[in-house]
Amino acid sequence: MANATQEPREQVRELTRDLLSRHDPATTAAEEFWGAQFDAGLAWIHFPKGQGGLGLSPDLQLVVDEELHAVGAPSNVLRNFMGVGMAGPTLIGHGTPEQQERLLRPLFTCEEIWCQLFSEPGAGSDLAALSASAVREGDEWIINGQKVWTTLAHVARWGLLLVRTDPQQPKHRGLSYFVVDMHAPGVDVRPLRQMTGEAEFNEVWFTDVRIPDSMRIGDIGDGWRVAITTLMNERVALSGLGRPPRNSGPAAQLLRAWERREDKDPAMRDEVVRVWIESELLRLTSIRAEQRRQIGAPGPEGSIGKLAVAENQQRVYELCMDVRGPEALLIGDYDMVRPTIMGEGVLGDQRERDLTKAFLTTRGSTIGGGTTDIGRNILAERVLGLPAEPRTDKDLPWSEVPRN
Repeated sequence: MANATQEPREQVRELTRDLLSRHDPATTAAEEFWGAQFDAGLAWIHFPKGQGGLGLSPDLQLVVDEELHAVGAPSNVLRNFMGVGMAGPTLIGHGTPEQQERLLRPLFTCEEIWCQLFSEPGAGSDLAALSASAVREGDEWIINGQKVWTTLAHVARWGLLLVRTDPQQPKHRGLSYFVVDMHAPGVDVRPLRQMTGEAEFNEVWFTDVRIPDSMRIGDIGDGWRVAITTLMNERVALSGLGRPPRNSGPAAQLLRAWERREDKDPAMRDEVVRVWIESELLRLTSIRAEQRRQIGAPGPEGSIGKLAVAENQQRVYELCMDVRGPEALLIGDYDMVRPTIMGEGVLGDQRERDLTKAFLTTRGSTIGGGTTDIGRNILAERVLGLPAEPRTDKDLPWSEVPRN
């Protein structure tokens, strides 16, 4: 058992090994293991004690992850990506103690899956233009509107919801942020079939859905600031997907595809090596970004990683198609299914992937989580300090902004 006189790194390593000795991943159910990890303060090492953390530096999470990965402990990242990567940091940064106490542990154990309800048909790249509304009635808010591209909404228990509460304010200042019960009356989840044949995405309709004010995160009208926390954590998470180990993920699939190829063309071999090196550099960069992430609001390094990883994934799977040759034109099961895990059957880290489906899926990598154009704008303004693009509607009341 760790003691107070140890250096933090050794303390965390000993706590992790103690967790593993008490809860052998080989014989412990995943939910039980994640619960024990949360209770030991090893879920998010930088979170406060009692809320899944130890109040230590976030870079020490790498110590936990290395120990867990070495013994094949289960990962909850893909099972509850929106929860672990986005809802958790948002709740700890802006939620009330009551919200944190109620929601964080079942989020980490994946007993309650989360989704993100931001994008709308008329508000994608310009998210602040959204029109889904919340009108207060006593201690409740009545929600109406539509959201789109909502990953795993069909299995989610809770949703991170950004809506407009004051149409007379400029678009960024009239928004509020809520946690919505996805099982509440009036919530209608409809599948969106993708070109892989699967329906991981959904559109969600809200018709007079009631949310108690106790489930509001942040102040009324302060939703944009809370949403930025969610979005920046999303970009950090998408840039690394849980701090992947070396030779994992898309790069590993590329190497396996190359090993199976009979014709070891030297020019293609050089391209495989080049793309592998690029993937490894991005993996290390994502680890560095994760180390620098602070509680609540990480910096722009997440946008750098997200942008680079999205484009790298497209290059990796394009090369996989080239390496496989005519075989790549074939696709496996094309029945419409609704996955219960993010990227199920396509992007699972240690599972053999359907490379053709993975190629099709990554066509959207430069759209989801913020388009590459938006990402470049963020980098230009926040990293390079370049002038912002002119915004003629910035100070107009949202109700006066022209819309389609």
